[in-house]
Amino acid sequence: MISAAHTTPSQAPGTPPTAADTPTLLVKIFGKDRPGLTAGLLETLAAFAADVVDLEQVVTRGRITLCALVTTPAHGQESEGELRATVHGWAEAMQLQAEIISGVGDNRPRAAGRSHVTVLGHPLSAEATSVIAARIAGAGGNIDRIRRLAKYPVTAVEFDVSGVDSGLLRTELAPQAAHRGVDIAVVAAGLQRRARRLVVMDVDSTLIQDEVIELFAAHAGCEQQVAEVTAAAMRGELDFEQSLHARVALLAGLEESVVEKVRAEVRLTPGARTLVRTLKRLGFQVGVVSGGFTQVTDALRDELGLDFASANTLEVVDGRFTGRVTGGVVDRAGKATLLRRFAAEAGVPLSQTVAIGDGANDLDMLNAAGLGVAFNAKPLVRTAADTAVTVPFLDTVLYLLGISREEVEAADAEADGRPVDAR
Repeated sequence: MISAAHTTPSQAPGTPPTAADTPTLLVKIFGKDRPGLTAGLLETLAAFAADVVDLEQVVTRGRITLCALVTTPAHGQESEGELRATVHGWAEAMQLQAEIISGVGDNRPRAAGRSHVTVLGHPLSAEATSVIAARIAGAGGNIDRIRRLAKYPVTAVEFDVSGVDSGLLRTELAPQAAHRGVDIAVVAAGLQRRARRLVVMDVDSTLIQDEVIELFAAHAGCEQQVAEVTAAAMRGELDFEQSLHARVALLAGLEESVVEKVRAEVRLTPGARTLVRTLKRLGFQVGVVSGGFTQVTDALRDELGLDFASANTLEVVDGRFTGRVTGGVVDRAGKATLLRRFAAEAGVPLSQTVAIGDGANDLDMLNAAGLGVAFNAKPLVRTAADTAVTVPFLDTVLYLLGISREEVEAADAEADGRPVDAR
């Protein structure tokens, strides 16, 4: 439950609002939801001068569960009995069920070692969720709260967990998630989760669905040769720089005018616009680093309003590609270097950065970031990253940051001047 702050005039600053031996009543209400129930219960309790210690309500498929932890009336057993009778009478009149449990004090303090555990499924089975919950308990953790972040296109739920180290919990849960076909992220709780962040993404097969060099290769008639080298490089079987030079050499002689055709062929990953738009609304800075080419990434930067973009540049002489790149190559180490540079320019510590990528050349960047997300990645990358997303929607990364689908849609509706869909 959510603890509500309450301090009487006699309390010294910093003292608990309710002593451990103070008699309290847990009032629980169940039934069909409708406007005014919360106000009605609190008005009923107010007649007995009860103080609210804790208050929480959940509505699921039109059914409300409302819990109020309140101090026991000061006039003793007779007043408590009258309170119970009055609450039950009010609940019956409202066609609700009521349960009142006597006790002392407030909730137990949450244990140290607090984490947010986000689970994504498409669908999210009861079996997978039960295994995750059991593993949390088995690791010594306690689930303090659960909330749904999204119901479509994936189901996403977030567990607030205490009592176990985040790293240990991640190690415990990751194999189970992979085995059960769900995605899971474990992030340490704390103010840093709400801090202004920097998100840096790979481009090919992450921000976009395509491999840009393969789009160029299709126009040069060497698509199959380039695709084979690309796949080997992404699996970590080839040195990226060598593979890049080998693939670019196959483009020699291709007319520069093909750039406009390739830009038109690029397909954003589903959810990419939503991810970037939402992050920008929250004050995040967003960038891309790519082993692809500035001829495409610069256009993406302008189209999406990105703050940073860096990639390789295809050399052009007399209107044709020479089969070479100019300047230094953006490779695996280069991506991590660029993440650090972007973070320094944005004034964001690395601990507050998020990196998203799919290939072996993204690993250094994923490991350097505060949170590394393997997006529909190769097995090597999924194993090494902090967390993996295997559903084809890039905006699911928002759920890993604690942002719900409902909040995203409400912000979009407000920006468009539309009423919010209350479904």
